[in-house]
Amino acid sequence: MTTHTDFTLAGHAGSLHTRTWRGTDPSYVVLLCHGYGEHLARYDWVADRLVADGAVVHAVDHAGHGESAGERVLIPDFEPVVDDFRLLEEHARAADPGLPVVLVGHSMGGMIAARYAQRFGSGLAAVVLSGPVLGKWAAASALLEAEEIPDAPIDPATLSRDPAVGAAYVADPLVWHGSFKRPTVAGMAAMLETIDSAGRVDTCPVLWLHGEEDPLVPYDGSAAGWATYAGAGAESKSYPGARHEIFNETNREDVLVDLLDFVHRQLG
Repeated sequence: MTTHTDFTLAGHAGSLHTRTWRGTDPSYVVLLCHGYGEHLARYDWVADRLVADGAVVHAVDHAGHGESAGERVLIPDFEPVVDDFRLLEEHARAADPGLPVVLVGHSMGGMIAARYAQRFGSGLAAVVLSGPVLGKWAAASALLEAEEIPDAPIDPATLSRDPAVGAAYVADPLVWHGSFKRPTVAGMAAMLETIDSAGRVDTCPVLWLHGEEDPLVPYDGSAAGWATYAGAGAESKSYPGARHEIFNETNREDVLVDLLDFVHRQLG
């Protein structure tokens, strides 16, 4: 049976809300890195699935997200967010010393995870990037070129072919339902340039998973970044018809099977 425990860490912008999902006798650790405007509790079902497979799972609400401190969705510089995530890994290793550590990041969290692997990949057994903001994200360029960023939230229809996912997203009070903030978009654009400049990750195996009909973070833009990022042991898979949140898509179980197959092969 999965149980979860919430606690806090001291992050760069204040208190960070953190959660651990644990079963019995875990054999590996998973660090979950959530996306823009959302929060860790949206990954409860993913964590349950991973715990059933033998993982102990940890996640943190990024600064300005979920139940963590900070102005909502304001992240002008993402390197401190990577540093915050390092605190999560250190906590996880102290709780279960000796267990291999796997990093899973989605969307903006995929971008953070991609940078994390460049900085700290030598200590990771595997990295999985789900619909990552990587390479060329046209939305960032369009928003930064606009004289005024439109006052419009993310369209829930972009998330999944399952209408219940969009409905739950709209009803979730911990999800950010406002417009993008210019400093955050600029910070994401700068981080994409940093990742591109830092180049390939050869210190740990990385798996890229993406929905082919993702309208929020289009496949082709991320593919451009993957071409310069993928190193030794890198693998990729795309899903025809799938939109942005592949962990919440109609084929979500297939996605988790692919993720776990990759992880098991890396853990040996």
